[in-house]
Amino acid sequence: MSLNKNKICIYFSLFFSLVAFAQEVETDSTETKQLDEVIVTATRTVRQLSSLPLPAQLVSKKEIKSVNSLRLSDILNEQTGLITVPDFGGGEGIQLQGLDSQYTLVLIDGVPLIGRSAGTLDISRITVGNIKQIEIVKGASSSLYGSEALGGVINIITENPKYGFNGELNSRVGSFNTLDNSFNLGYRKEKFSVSAFVNSFSSDGYDLNENDALNTVEPFKNHTFNTKLTYNFNENTSLFLSGRYYTQNQDYVASEDLKGESDINEWNAHAKLSHTYNEKWSSYFEFYATRYMADEYLNNTDNSRFSESDFNQLLLRPEIRASYKSSEKSDFIGGIGWNHETLKRTDFSTNPEFNSPYAYLQYDTNPTEKLNVILGARFDNHSEYKSQFSPKAALRYKLSNKIAVKGSVGYGFKAPDFRQLYFDFTNSSVGYTVLGYNAVTIAIPQMEANGELANIVVPISEFENELNPENSIGINVGADYRLSSTVKVDLNIFRNNIEDLIDTRVIANKTNGQNVFSYYNVHKVFTQGLEFNVNWKPSNNLKLMGGYQLLFAKDKAAVDAFENGEVYARLTPSSPSFQLKKEDYFGLYNRSRHMANFKIFYTFERWKLDANLRGTYRSKYGLYDTNGNTYLDEYDEFVDGYSTWDIAFNKTLYKNYTLGFGIDNVFGFTDTQNISNISGRIIYGKLNIQI
Repeated sequence: MSLNKNKICIYFSLFFSLVAFAQEVETDSTETKQLDEVIVTATRTVRQLSSLPLPAQLVSKKEIKSVNSLRLSDILNEQTGLITVPDFGGGEGIQLQGLDSQYTLVLIDGVPLIGRSAGTLDISRITVGNIKQIEIVKGASSSLYGSEALGGVINIITENPKYGFNGELNSRVGSFNTLDNSFNLGYRKEKFSVSAFVNSFSSDGYDLNENDALNTVEPFKNHTFNTKLTYNFNENTSLFLSGRYYTQNQDYVASEDLKGESDINEWNAHAKLSHTYNEKWSSYFEFYATRYMADEYLNNTDNSRFSESDFNQLLLRPEIRASYKSSEKSDFIGGIGWNHETLKRTDFSTNPEFNSPYAYLQYDTNPTEKLNVILGARFDNHSEYKSQFSPKAALRYKLSNKIAVKGSVGYGFKAPDFRQLYFDFTNSSVGYTVLGYNAVTIAIPQMEANGELANIVVPISEFENELNPENSIGINVGADYRLSSTVKVDLNIFRNNIEDLIDTRVIANKTNGQNVFSYYNVHKVFTQGLEFNVNWKPSNNLKLMGGYQLLFAKDKAAVDAFENGEVYARLTPSSPSFQLKKEDYFGLYNRSRHMANFKIFYTFERWKLDANLRGTYRSKYGLYDTNGNTYLDEYDEFVDGYSTWDIAFNKTLYKNYTLGFGIDNVFGFTDTQNISNISGRIIYGKLNIQI
């Protein structure tokens, strides 16, 4: 499969400034209004998706159930502009508009998940069994959400109970002895509602390479417990409480001689007291606490301990939000809060503690019936890095009943994580050392005094200032076109300019011949391209959806080097070198130029049967520099492009029973060398019982 190459030029500029205080009670992600295609993540207000001036996508509960997905990674991988990328530890992060997973903030019911041990938040640990809808907002969103929202936000909104007693039981069994069971029970009256959700997920893992003694994914089992409670004291005051607990145990195998276990334990607690003062003013107080703990060990064949590591992260966050509706066409939302974060981790020079108060404000107005304008900003004052001011502006103009244009520009940032600041790790077998930026001034003098260093490459004085957050200006320009009541087309052109990218460099040479590495701000990179979505519903029984992304993701320094004729390559190690041209530079690693998806859903009403076929395509991408010039160019080796296709059937029996059957990855695609998160063909059966 091949797709034509295109070039895109994007230019859009805007500037503004605002400062903060205030937000609202009725507009969080736990909102219970039953409106068609309502989204709350983009503006923290209840908005119709069709009226939003920002690029956003919704995944409904109906779609999640019909495709029989198990984990969040399954469903996100089928959305335009998103691709799940495995990390070295086996987890799956989400790449959005060509930006790494560390630049996308992941929320559950409006509050963040933590536990990025190596920068990646493993979204495969999130079950979809109790999800009401998934909201995806693309583009810098730090004006509302602060750090990690440099590239966008994904908010998983869990289900609220219906009136009376109600429940749901799901069980799915499939290839590799994969078993997923979940139970959701809820009760709701006029003033009170409560729900409980339990999920158990286990698998024997799988092995893509039978020539070695290790499995690609080792056997594992995990459990999720989630509960929510709401109580309305009166028409104006309500209380919301929720709790979530996740635990996982997995075999941990590093080689034939080193085996152990990995354990993850995570809990989240969320409380919110809301009050409406009058028609114009409302507010609420929110408190959120979460802890993520990961422990793993490796034993030798004689069962003696070879290594062990611990990761224990805590986040506490109180926040006060308020909203003020100045008129029928305009309103303000805002808030003030404080993040308190700690981490205890093996191979850290200290037990760090972050404190960061923040404030934000957003103004949403419709000066005319056709024009919507949103202006917002946030200020984060951090104890360990420079304070950040994050502005954003967006507008949408309705040209006619069929077409509307929209654009947004925003500043996003990603704070240096604990690892980049405090890591103090020496590989016991190879002998290299990795130091966090703040650990250098203490560790290097100690290593020099111990006679471990041959010479210092980077003076210690360069580490006396602060490591800057990575930051980006994100620009999105697009149009919504409603060809008819059955066809809609969405186009978005984007560019993200990232500066102060945090990378590693050699700062000293050791006497054992190895190096000492640390982190520093250096690179400027950009991602740009277009996204295209088409939805066609020719009848109540048939729906077709398709999406495409064109992406260019490059390092600006590399672009200059190719333009200046400074880069060379060889076809073989012994062949003469030749100069590369500007067009030979492919871009950043692990990015595909083209990605596409296609979905068709059909309902056979007479038989109470629905069926769907979904396909995704990813063009070639490079993982390594294979010709030794430190860049990814057209003469390197690439992972071939591939497509995967899934099919699912669901048959309803006696109204409350549904039998499901499906095949994921119908044609059994695998890549044993490069792709560890595609296991091959998966055949499964599923049972759903409504209570």
